[in-house]
Amino acid sequence: MLSPLVELILPFFLSFTVVILITMLAERFGTKIGGIAGTLPSTIVIAFLFIALNRGIPFAAHSVSIAVAEMGINVLFLVAFAALSTRSLPIILIGSFSLWTFFTALLYIADFTAILVPLVIFAVAFAVCLWYLEKHEHVASQQKIHMQYTYRKILLRGLLAGVVIAAAVSLSNLSVALSGILAMFPAIFLSTMLIAYIEHGPLFTKALAKGMIYGSPSVVAYGAAIYFLYPMTGILTGTIGAVIISVAVSLILYLFRSLLQ
Repeated sequence: MLSPLVELILPFFLSFTVVILITMLAERFGTKIGGIAGTLPSTIVIAFLFIALNRGIPFAAHSVSIAVAEMGINVLFLVAFAALSTRSLPIILIGSFSLWTFFTALLYIADFTAILVPLVIFAVAFAVCLWYLEKHEHVASQQKIHMQYTYRKILLRGLLAGVVIAAAVSLSNLSVALSGILAMFPAIFLSTMLIAYIEHGPLFTKALAKGMIYGSPSVVAYGAAIYFLYPMTGILTGTIGAVIISVAVSLILYLFRSLLQ
């Protein structure tokens, strides 16, 4: 088991650094590519690496099954934020987080141990939310508007992610479900959507939400991969293999979306 100081400091600084790097990469593209780039696995890699080192592989595998279902709830959070983006910011935050809190509470009670049902939950949420934005809201991708991140915004985003992941690793001593939920807390989604809403308005916010929802299977692919690879190959090899699988899924999503346009 890792020391309490290591549990806090290393996950915090690694998450802080990785999130800043991905943010600087994603902000150079429009909503189509930026949404996918913004959902590349970052905090989930660090969170479950340290959870596995701290509590062992069986604990991490159980926790990641909950995290996969939580990603489906995060997709609902995104679509709620997008649907409410024509309203005031307090209404957007209250509405989207009320929905997130309600379904997260149900997930905490359910406490899944296997990954099949969480994968189904994510798949249903993904399909319904993407259909809603595509067919009901008729949201079009916007390529000519770029996310502009100041150093202050980048640092704030890194701090938010670092605190959440450090908490997820530390609280893994208390609960499997809690560590899985916190590892997938929508810190990146929240900060991205806030910046999009404040700087570019509802249309861009909806377009970015659609791009991030479309890219979300790469995170789920990482979670599903470590669920199987950690017990089979160990933590280090499993992490590397899961990253490769997740990046491959992101590339497939990008190529498939390019063919549809």
